[in-house]
Amino acid sequence: MRAIGYAKSLTSDQEKSLEDITIPEPVAGPRDLLVRVAAVSVNPVDVKVRMRAEPEQGHTVLGFDAVGVVEAVGSDVTLFGVGDEVFYAGDITRPGSNAELQAVDERIVGRKPSSLSVAEAAALPLTGITAWEILFESFRLKEGEGAGKVLLIIGAAGGVGSMLMQLTKEVTGLTVVATASRPETTDWCRKLGADHIIDHSKALKPQLEALGLTVDYVAALTASDQHLPAIVDLIRPRGQIAMIDDPVGLDFTIMKKKALSLHWELMFTRSMFGTDDMIEQHKLLNRIADLVDGGRLQTTMTSVIGKMDAANMRLAHAAQESGRTIGKTVLTTA
Repeated sequence: MRAIGYAKSLTSDQEKSLEDITIPEPVAGPRDLLVRVAAVSVNPVDVKVRMRAEPEQGHTVLGFDAVGVVEAVGSDVTLFGVGDEVFYAGDITRPGSNAELQAVDERIVGRKPSSLSVAEAAALPLTGITAWEILFESFRLKEGEGAGKVLLIIGAAGGVGSMLMQLTKEVTGLTVVATASRPETTDWCRKLGADHIIDHSKALKPQLEALGLTVDYVAALTASDQHLPAIVDLIRPRGQIAMIDDPVGLDFTIMKKKALSLHWELMFTRSMFGTDDMIEQHKLLNRIADLVDGGRLQTTMTSVIGKMDAANMRLAHAAQESGRTIGKTVLTTA
C-alpha cells in the first residue's frame, strides 16, 4: 500500500525528509480496527519524532490524527463494525496514519462527528484528547465546575489551545484568559470564546492585574522554559500547572514556596503502556463528537494543504516548524 515515511532526520525543505513509499498492508490484532484513512492532520509531535527519532533501518510512517472508515475488525472488537466512520489520534509506538490503511486499537478510537467533513474532523482528536485530559485528569475538574476560578492558557491559538478554550467555556465554569501576540491569533482566540486575551510577548502579571484577575490554573502549551518564572509569580498559592512541551533545564524548586502542582500531559501515555483505562479515550472522543454535533464545539481546521502525498506533507511539516500556525493543518486522501 502507499504511505509516506522518512529514513533520515532531515529538514523539511529536503525532498528525502518525507518520501512516498510502498509498504505491506497492516494486519489487525484482536482489539484492532483496520481503517482506510480519509484525512489526517499534522501536529508538533510529527515534527519532533521526525527530527529526533531516526529509524535504524527502513522508513518510519508518521501520522497521529486521522479520520477514516473501518474496513475490518479484530476477533475481540466490540465497539465498532465494518463501515463505521471513526476518528482517533493513534499510538506513538505503532505505524502512523500517513498511509492508506492503519491498524489502531478500538479503545482509543471514537465515532467521527457526523456534522463534520472528514477534513474538519481530522483536526480534532489529538488536541481534543490533550485538552480534555488537562481539564479533567490533570486538574481533576468535573463538568460544570470552576465558577469563580481562572484558567490561563499560554499559546492559546495553537491546536491544543484552540480545543482547550472551547472545552473550558462549554463544559466548565472557569474564566478563560488566553495569550496571543499577533492580531490574527488574537482574533482567533476571541472567536473561540476566550473571556480575556493578553500578550505573551509582554509581562503577564501586570496585564492580569489590570484585569483584576488572579490565576488558579495554567496550561503552559509552549515555551514553558521561558514562561515558568512568570507563571510561578502570577499564579495563586496551591495553584495547578499543566505542561505539554519539552522544556530543558527548568528549576522546579521555585514552585515550592507556593506549594504548586505540576502535571505533565501526554495523550499517548495510555496506549504506550496499555493501561487498564485505555477505553477512557474512546469515551472522551465520543463525548467530543457529541459536543460537536450539538453545536457546542467547532472544528479547529484552518488549512487544507491538499492530497496526502510526500510533497504536501513536507509543506505541512514546514508550517508546523514555522511556529506561526493557527489551529490545525489537514491533508486528505481524495
